[in-house]
Amino acid sequence: MKTALVFGSTGLIGGHLTKLLLENSNYEKVKLFVRSNINLQHPKLEIIKIDFKNLSKHTHDIKGDDCFFCIGTTRKNSPNKQDYKRVELDIPKQISSIAKSNSVNSFSFISSGMANSKHSGDYLRFKGLVEEELQKLNFNHLSILRPSFLLGKRKENRIGERMGIFVFKLLSPFFIGSLKRMKPIDSEIVARAMIHLSNNNVGKNIFESDEIFNLGKI
Repeated sequence: MKTALVFGSTGLIGGHLTKLLLENSNYEKVKLFVRSNINLQHPKLEIIKIDFKNLSKHTHDIKGDDCFFCIGTTRKNSPNKQDYKRVELDIPKQISSIAKSNSVNSFSFISSGMANSKHSGDYLRFKGLVEEELQKLNFNHLSILRPSFLLGKRKENRIGERMGIFVFKLLSPFFIGSLKRMKPIDSEIVARAMIHLSNNNVGKNIFESDEIFNLGKI
């Protein structure tokens, strides 16, 4: 029986992930690391209020078997460039480093399609930089997931993303071959794929959106 560590449990993927982990018989405890109190109760659940600006004081809490990282932000929610960098780059690097130092067995990270450490845009560059750092840490099991547009009900209204999803849904029948990875994907399927990858060795650690879809359907 294992302990799961979840960062980003209130987000689109994280919400599904938390529910699925609580239902999964492989896990006896699910630790949620949150900024503010949440109204959720379950016998398996441990909710840890964390100061993301001072992660070092939580080193003793970031202990378990499988770590799932789903935290992300947008320019709208983090207009300050340094705050944006802290959320998208600094926090995942710090948490993964602490997890590795505590001998956490697996780390699962939500990245993005076209992530590239040399990209001119901050979002894709930061994702690429985190991917590179994760691979250097040599976890026993590492899963880097690169989903396309995420389907699901968000708390905030992202008009640009909704328009993009609408267009990509219309074009989806024409996405064949390597273009399959551009199809929008349901957030619950991504969560299911994360759990599958943390419990199975599939011989690789970077997964594009079409691969995530297949894994999430198993």
